[in-house]
Amino acid sequence: MHHHDSSRRQFLRRASALSLAGSAASPFALNLATLGAAAAQTAPGDYKALVCIFLFGGNDTYNTVLATDAASWENYNKVRQGSGDAIALRAPGTSPVPGAAVMSPDRLGGVLALTPATVQTGRSFALHPLLGSAQALFNTHQRLAVVANVGPLLRPTSKAQYAASNHPKPAKLFSHNDQQSTWQALAPEGATAGWGGRMADLLHAGNGSQSLFTSISANGNNVWLAGREVMQYQVGGNGAIRLAVDSNRRLFDSAVAGAALERIVTTSRSGHLLEQAYVDTTRRSIEAERALGAALGAGVVAPYGTPGMNGQNDPLLQYDNPATGAKAANPLAQQLQIVARMIGAAGNLGLRRQVFFVGLGGFDTHDFQNRNHGDLMARLSHGLAYFDSVLAGIGMQDKVTTFTASDFGRTFTSNGDGTDHGWGAHHFVMGGAVRGGDVYGRFPVYGLSNGRNDFTSDNQVGNNGALLPEISVDQYAATMGRWFGLSDGQLLDIFPNLTQFDASRRNLGFMLA
Repeated sequence: MHHHDSSRRQFLRRASALSLAGSAASPFALNLATLGAAAAQTAPGDYKALVCIFLFGGNDTYNTVLATDAASWENYNKVRQGSGDAIALRAPGTSPVPGAAVMSPDRLGGVLALTPATVQTGRSFALHPLLGSAQALFNTHQRLAVVANVGPLLRPTSKAQYAASNHPKPAKLFSHNDQQSTWQALAPEGATAGWGGRMADLLHAGNGSQSLFTSISANGNNVWLAGREVMQYQVGGNGAIRLAVDSNRRLFDSAVAGAALERIVTTSRSGHLLEQAYVDTTRRSIEAERALGAALGAGVVAPYGTPGMNGQNDPLLQYDNPATGAKAANPLAQQLQIVARMIGAAGNLGLRRQVFFVGLGGFDTHDFQNRNHGDLMARLSHGLAYFDSVLAGIGMQDKVTTFTASDFGRTFTSNGDGTDHGWGAHHFVMGGAVRGGDVYGRFPVYGLSNGRNDFTSDNQVGNNGALLPEISVDQYAATMGRWFGLSDGQLLDIFPNLTQFDASRRNLGFMLA
């Protein structure tokens, strides 16, 4: 009987916690609510946030951050110039050809040179021609870093070990769903808790009564934000998602109908356990929406946006579409706007630690890569610059670290006008607490096909030249987790595979503290 009562109390506590999922509570959130709780600790008195920008589909890292030293550039062109619609970009300093085909490498001009603080002997690097704002964040402002050749690993893996059947390797490599999950939760599809959510588990107690705003998604459900105790709270472009009523709490333009709806969904008509839990959840979701709405305020103000403008016509949220030459709404900037507004409201809500998730799709560039990937680079560059500027405007640059993640990198080889699924990839980390203006990790060597179903470089595998990661997702994440306030013991709890990597390489050094 004692066990039954204890289980009942546990269920009620978990069901009540479903309010953390906001009005978008779903069976997914219900499943998370049944998971065991992690130990919590009080967060330090300062505020910090991690923001994940997930590039859905697998970003072509070979055309995002490029090695431009003579040997690398020669092999890059031999492989990527190829037949069909060549995807090799032009060398640094190459002038654009205005009459060339729209979005072609000739039309875009040369890649943009980077000036890293640390010299990798004999190497030089550049960014895609449409990453101009990212180049300035790296070279001039030094708030952007490149972390080279990151990917899922269970332990350090050489090319020979990769070929050995008995060497532990991540499951289901090259699969979109599984590798998205592995990046976010360190396990294939079906994982229920991500490393962002697990970090939130350990630090959400410092957020006090508003801990429901610890784990925030502006891009729908995702496993990265799911903890064992903390659940993600979803927001839309204007803030909290309301329960069928408008901003004035009306339904069908009627305040009476709005009040009736809220009364119905927050009133239990029986003593049934599940019904009561649902009613409690709904009531707390409504209360959460009101609290968040009050903290965010009415309408968008500077520096987040232009008063009176919306996400489609606000010039701050528009990027220069390289295919048309016209201004266009940037969905990444729109998501980052609500994230920035929530960060700006954190003090009013008494929050100390938050994790956020935003996403940009379209990176599965099997076809029409020049056109599609270039447009995505323009959106990413604009989104990063917008977010950096807004955080400066609210004095939070040093308190927020933003990083990219993606399913995987792509192949070195072209399939005619695109690329296929790869493994390792280069990623960006941005913020005032980032040791920006540098490339972290040994940048891979570009090889050539050896005619025997492989490439000559020790950093590339298979007959398509996919990168073999040298830095694990665990190392990448743990470096940010340490800055976020987690102890070495807590990091090992979240990332048990860290024990397989040399202790001196568990902190990659790209964060200031």
